[in-house]
Amino acid sequence: MLRPLIIATLIAAGLAGSPPPAAAAGRSLHAFASDAELKALFAKWQKAGGSQRAMMVGDAMPVAAPPPAAPAPAKAAAETAAPAAGAASITNVQTQGVDEGDIVKQYGDYLIVLRRGRLFTVRVGGDALQPVSAVNAYAPDVDPGGTWYDEMLIADGRIVVIGYSYARGGTEIGLFDLDGKGGIHYRATYQMRSSDYYSARNYASRLIGHQLIFYAPTPIDFYGGDPMARLPALRHWHAGATPADFQRILPATRIYRSSAELTPDDGITLHTVSVCDLDATPMRCKASAVLGPSGRVFYVSPDSVFVWTTSWRNADVGNSSVFRIPLDGSAPTGLRTTGSPIDQMSFLQQGGWLNVLLNRDGRGNGMWAANGKVGAMALLRVPLAKFGDGSQIAGADAYRLLPDAGTQWNLQNRYIGDWLLYGANSAQTLHALRYAGSAEPVELKLPHPVERIDAIGSDGIVVGREGNALDFTSIALGRSARIASTFRQPDAAQGDRRTHGYFYHPDGTNQGIIGLPIVQGGDRGAAVLFLRNMALRLSRMGRLDANAGNRDDDACKASCVDWYGNARPIFLGSRVFALLGYELVEGRIDGGRIGERRRADFAPKRSVQWAP
Repeated sequence: MLRPLIIATLIAAGLAGSPPPAAAAGRSLHAFASDAELKALFAKWQKAGGSQRAMMVGDAMPVAAPPPAAPAPAKAAAETAAPAAGAASITNVQTQGVDEGDIVKQYGDYLIVLRRGRLFTVRVGGDALQPVSAVNAYAPDVDPGGTWYDEMLIADGRIVVIGYSYARGGTEIGLFDLDGKGGIHYRATYQMRSSDYYSARNYASRLIGHQLIFYAPTPIDFYGGDPMARLPALRHWHAGATPADFQRILPATRIYRSSAELTPDDGITLHTVSVCDLDATPMRCKASAVLGPSGRVFYVSPDSVFVWTTSWRNADVGNSSVFRIPLDGSAPTGLRTTGSPIDQMSFLQQGGWLNVLLNRDGRGNGMWAANGKVGAMALLRVPLAKFGDGSQIAGADAYRLLPDAGTQWNLQNRYIGDWLLYGANSAQTLHALRYAGSAEPVELKLPHPVERIDAIGSDGIVVGREGNALDFTSIALGRSARIASTFRQPDAAQGDRRTHGYFYHPDGTNQGIIGLPIVQGGDRGAAVLFLRNMALRLSRMGRLDANAGNRDDDACKASCVDWYGNARPIFLGSRVFALLGYELVEGRIDGGRIGERRRADFAPKRSVQWAP
């Protein structure tokens, strides 16, 4: 029998069975009227000095009347919109049309690779496989020490490198141009004042068209210094740049609060979404932010960024909030909730509804927090129209109690078509439910733990290691959910746990190719394993391996640990590749098997002839 805390707290609060009031038309979170008003609230919190005395954000000072209703936002791209023309996606993104920062991208005839503080291009157009250029992924006059260059995006030949600098204290944005011959030319570097964005599961950046989107948390320090001095700001880097060059991009009138209870002991954080225009020279960024407790998970849909904030102090009803920050600049809205998502994969905005898989014990996905212990589970499903000024509390009817994943760790979850799949990597049970329906969840007993959940077309796949073998189980998702087949790869483990390590390439009706980095024992090192899917029957095609002599003797100066992995399966039309460190290996498919056709080594300090 399930005894989740969510329903207990709802009943205790007298809210069970009582739906929240609908959001008033046009209602949104309240913005501060001025810097003076914001400073006054910060001063009150500083005076509280970390005591347990609760302070209501909305009651800390008089709240101005809410602004007039914002005009209806322009219709956003469809939630299943295809990537922009000419920008073939080789990244396993959560939402089609919302690109995510990765270590390899394709533009025209070239693959661009970000690795260990450098950018590389390899020509693949016209059946070529030729290294072309290599440059540092940072400004010529910047000291890269203490900076991690993690993610890359590309829009119409403009390469964007995202990193975090502990030396300079903020998110670093490097812009480079790709010319028609594959040459990379440095354009500019911008630094955004922020706290560390790193998450073992989520990605810092998104790209929709030419809009570069960031989420970054900024903890408010009430015990030393001026909190106003840490508000998000941007500077155009140049030799001799000083802190005085930062220009605020977040006015007080774009900082919002709800009536949810906050105290300095919550670790009050400014949850900031910045949108930068890549077409502008110099680059321009605008920011909006919401004050909330420190625990956070964010998700980017085609028209909004959702930020879920959670207090670490307790899991009482209404002690979490989910905020919707529109990308068109209109005022955010919010809803008080309970529990926390595991990671960004717990969210789905679809058909005017927000669906979020919740864990009672979740505390966000900063750093490695998403890998924590799993508690009671529920699905929050609410219409977007319920979002308002943040005072409303999602009632019991908005939650659907779900089977626990057990007292396990490292929950995995994914929406695939009409289905939500979840399970823990220390258990061998997968739960599947139609998130918009009322049918009971299906429980599937697997022959292995749940370490990865992903899609193969409109069906699912679960990957997990049992003993020394790596198992792949296909899941048919039709009228019901069922196990279709399991393939076992002996002596193997996943080489990359992030979502971007996996890719599925359909090449016919109910058939396609799965690619996943693996590692095996002995000296065999890293490889990408390829499996054939034929109507959910999985079979081995083969693997493309790294050269045993491929070592990282590269005089690395920055980002010398591959936090985001160093291997990817890549599909370009009928061609298939494996990125393995500094090697790009092309495969040849013959009779359902894959073998090596050729390879290119683009490592620095090697005998590589760079094309002009």
